[in-house]
Amino acid sequence: MTAILAARDLRKDFVTARPIFGTPTVVRAVDGVSLDIGQGETFAIVGESGCGKSTLARLLLRLIEPTSGEVWYDGEDLAHIDKNRMRALRRDLQFIFQDPFSSLNPQMTVGALIEEPLRVHGTGPARVRRERVAELLTRVGLRPAHADRYPHEFSGGQRQRIGIARALATGPTVLIGDEPVSALDVSIQAQVVNLLEDLKDEFGLTLVVIAHDLAVIRHMADRVAVMYLGEIVECAPADALYSSPRHPYSETLLAAIPVASHGARRAHTPVEGDPPNPISPPSGCRFHPRCLYATELCRSARPELRTLPGGRQVACHHAETLTLEGLTNAEAARSPAATERFALYARAMAGSATAPTDKNNDP
Repeated sequence: MTAILAARDLRKDFVTARPIFGTPTVVRAVDGVSLDIGQGETFAIVGESGCGKSTLARLLLRLIEPTSGEVWYDGEDLAHIDKNRMRALRRDLQFIFQDPFSSLNPQMTVGALIEEPLRVHGTGPARVRRERVAELLTRVGLRPAHADRYPHEFSGGQRQRIGIARALATGPTVLIGDEPVSALDVSIQAQVVNLLEDLKDEFGLTLVVIAHDLAVIRHMADRVAVMYLGEIVECAPADALYSSPRHPYSETLLAAIPVASHGARRAHTPVEGDPPNPISPPSGCRFHPRCLYATELCRSARPELRTLPGGRQVACHHAETLTLEGLTNAEAARSPAATERFALYARAMAGSATAPTDKNNDP
């Protein structure tokens, strides 16, 4: 796989308080993230709210400056190039913002909003730019006549389409969507997801999708990275992650996906305790206070993100044993709650073997 976008030991700290005396309070929103995104793939970054997904997305495009680390795009380190070169690269690196209501200037017409990146980068005369705007509006399912309207005249789904058209205006090679459908109605989400997939194929895009809803990106992503408290805890092909998660936090996220099939039941994965304070994260594995399978090793030593046979990356001391077949012999199986959990899981898996295999009904 040829990596078109990569991060190396990327970190971002935010100072939340600066006392007159004493040490400033610092939150490390992204803590040592390294990843490679292949050219032409759809790469998803998932996790619960506050885990650092949106901060990581902005770091990847240098919308905010990293505290330390590197971001590489097509052989160039974005964190250490000058502003003029970074501005030129903006043509290739575009962003779809999460909120389609606040991301569009209400004082500009839709045509002016989409034309603005073309004008900033000096793309053609005004007539050519207007033709490009009309073409993009048509491609995202709107009409060229909509160019003269203002954002408040459109629904949320239509505004998100306008945001997508604006992001595509300069002909980017990498498109990052920060939860591009989370603010939309469920009935509109599927339309926007399908549109993004079609545009990816048509324009040859590398697509990075930030999401907290695993159901949205299940059939969309080629690979999925799971974040927890500023770290990547698992990175795997989508099919492998959904069928057999190797990190307890990944398993918890997957168990939270609603079951669509009538009469189906999903085995519950209990999570103990509350999310830790990001200002003072736990020692060792950051998930251990909420993990059923935590051992003394998990409490004392921070697991590294390591590559397992087959290419999956997992930051868990017991990743090799966290499978349905191996758990009965694992240290974690000494927990009665864990034993009950996996008995439920085994019954659920046995029931799914006889369930309908229609993709639309597959939970």
